[in-house]
Amino acid sequence: MYASREDIGYDFGDDSRVGSKPIKPNPNIDGGWAWMIVFSSFLVHILIMGSQMALGILNMEWLEEFNQSRGLTAWVSSLSMGITLIVGPFIGLFISMCGCRMTAIIGGILNALGWILSAYASNVHYLFLTFGVTAGIGSGMVYLPAVVMVGQYFQKRRALAQGLSTTGTGFGAFLMTALLKYLCTEFGWRNAMFIQGAISLNLCVCGALMRPLSPRYLSERCVVRSNTEDNQAGALSHSTETIKSNGVLGDEPEKKEEATNEEVLESVQHIEIGGNSKDRRSMYGLRILKTVSQLTVTVKKGFALWYSSYFGAASLFTNRVFVAFIIWALFAYSSFVIPFIHLPEIVKQYNLSSQDNVFPLTSIIAIVHIFGKVILGIISDLPCISTWNVFLMANFTLVTCILTLPLMQTYIGLAVVCALIGFSSGYFSLMPVVTEDLVGTKHLANAYGIIICANGISALFGPPFAGWIYDITQKYDFSFYIAGLLYMVGIIFLLIQPCIQKKQPREKPTEEAQV
Repeated sequence: MYASREDIGYDFGDDSRVGSKPIKPNPNIDGGWAWMIVFSSFLVHILIMGSQMALGILNMEWLEEFNQSRGLTAWVSSLSMGITLIVGPFIGLFISMCGCRMTAIIGGILNALGWILSAYASNVHYLFLTFGVTAGIGSGMVYLPAVVMVGQYFQKRRALAQGLSTTGTGFGAFLMTALLKYLCTEFGWRNAMFIQGAISLNLCVCGALMRPLSPRYLSERCVVRSNTEDNQAGALSHSTETIKSNGVLGDEPEKKEEATNEEVLESVQHIEIGGNSKDRRSMYGLRILKTVSQLTVTVKKGFALWYSSYFGAASLFTNRVFVAFIIWALFAYSSFVIPFIHLPEIVKQYNLSSQDNVFPLTSIIAIVHIFGKVILGIISDLPCISTWNVFLMANFTLVTCILTLPLMQTYIGLAVVCALIGFSSGYFSLMPVVTEDLVGTKHLANAYGIIICANGISALFGPPFAGWIYDITQKYDFSFYIAGLLYMVGIIFLLIQPCIQKKQPREKPTEEAQV
């Protein structure tokens, strides 16, 4: 078990037993096909996040082609990156209805379509629709399932698995930058986008590799959690009981509804058998009715789960720690993106371009970021280490670097700070683990969709805000200071709420004893 669950105030108990009956472990958990899921997620991060990190190459081509302002042209990249994350909650609905595999395959087709249509762009506003919106939504439909599937297939080594899969972002930043630069030089940016669209079709292959776990195993995990929660109900806080009961209280209505739907489908099957000897046309119609009925049942159940997670009585938003996590996410991601956007200009102002050309500071962040994800994942998986504490320490290191970066005016100083930024930002691989610790596996897709949506808002408005501050002050210093202070506010929320959650269970027995 992760010590972080106890530290936060959430304990799901031992998942190896249901009551007194041992559950036979699935051979694909923490091994077997699980590593294919990691490989699939790794490729998704290369093709999506890596490509987005390399959009600076295309941004220069768009500036020359359309002769628009830098601010307007930059919104193409910002829309693509922001929408990829902002659509997370709505992608959770697709996952609830269609599953991760189908969602990812559809997203791969949509992403490739966005790249290909962008090759025929006549103006920047056309790119807003084709690349920013179409390709962005497609990227979001592949990215969220890639993260969720790793969380489902791993229990003991979740942090390491997420760390390995998300290193694809760093590798992709190098590979896609070199690839796009070569394609633009040899074939022009339009043909380069067309070719990149064809390459993006490999996202469909990645989606096909996302084989779902058997329903029997998933139901056993839900039963484990529900039984454990019943035994520990007196010791948990009100928000904890609410968020966990979301998967337990809804079981009975779902079972009744499922039984009713099965009766309907069985009646259709009996009519279908009886009609074989009468009329083939009526049998064909009954088959269509059966398919529509099954599709209606699937959509209704998926929407019910999605709706209850966000707006029902047992909403995710009743979990105070999770709400604090959302507030943190609103400020965190921009602190990582802003250095990528503004470091080249800072280097130019300090007359360090010659040294930066040899080894760019952004490359230092990307390289160390890869190692940071893996190392932090390994540390978090140690039995004696709390994932939550590792997550907080990495955040403190990153916000310190953001606040001290404007003070560095030499290449060596900037390189050291950038290396620390790259390593500490490796905590991104721990975000799915912490989210699952807060809400459980059943609600991971919806909960993580909210978190990456908050990150998307941060990525969408953070860099333009920093540029606006520069236009006013003619310095980047205040951009980093303000971003760092807002980031610190989010970290404070993370520190306060777990303390409140821990205190509440201790007060309940005292009140009951007094009564």
